[in-house]
Amino acid sequence: MPDINDIAPDFTLPVTGGGDVTLSALKGAPVVLFFYPRDDTPGCTKESIGFSAHLDDFKAAGAAVFGISRDTMAKHDKFTAKHDLTVPLLSDSEGQVTEDYGVWVEKNMYGKTSMGIERATYLIDADGKIARVWRKVKVPGHVEDVLDAVRAL
Repeated sequence: MPDINDIAPDFTLPVTGGGDVTLSALKGAPVVLFFYPRDDTPGCTKESIGFSAHLDDFKAAGAAVFGISRDTMAKHDKFTAKHDLTVPLLSDSEGQVTEDYGVWVEKNMYGKTSMGIERATYLIDADGKIARVWRKVKVPGHVEDVLDAVRAL
């Protein structure tokens, strides 16, 4: 699992709106990656709407923001349209990126154990190094906390 001051694991993933995003191609500016369990679930919807609502603030601070889950591009497109999301979503349908970032974890809900994505956010600095990590994210206030950290870089 990558940590602060580690070089962020590189990837290329498809993005809503078409095309691909390669992390290393974004060097020179901060990048926020928020990992979330699944499209159109209550917490994931609130988090994605929150990042969308503040996307212009992140851009003004010079940062790019991307949401990542294992959902397909078709699901991402429906989710984006349903909630008028402006934050770009990346599809890690193969699961490699969620593994590389250590967010594919064993979860226990109501006594049942399963594998899933732990809600987590990574702030990557302009040099491609991890500047901050938020694990087991609680949605209320999180977007604002991440924005403050971007502005403090």
